[in-house]
Amino acid sequence: MTVAVLSTGNQPERTCIGCRKKGKRNELLRLVADGSGSTAVLVDERRRMAGRGAWLHPSESCLALAIKRRAFGRALAGATGTAAVEDWIRSGTKVAATATATPTVQPESGSEI
Repeated sequence: MTVAVLSTGNQPERTCIGCRKKGKRNELLRLVADGSGSTAVLVDERRRMAGRGAWLHPSESCLALAIKRRAFGRALAGATGTAAVEDWIRSGTKVAATATATPTVQPESGSEI
């Protein structure tokens, strides 16, 4: 009897700069330094921006650890402005919380008449 093993392939793993735990690439946010000479850190939602990237779990606890450890400046060559990352994480958690709390039900076409 032959057993077929389903392979999920090699999922790239990255290390969170906050908690230092490894996670799958699709579970973490990719962060990049703003290339225009500022010290801002940007969220690379599509994971396509140029430059060196750093990875962070999208949670406020990992963000707080990364700020406390000054991990942004080390990982992204002096970039320390985390306002965009903080806004993204805070708005992301609020959107997810309201989306699960309020289910939307749409009537079927023609059934409301």
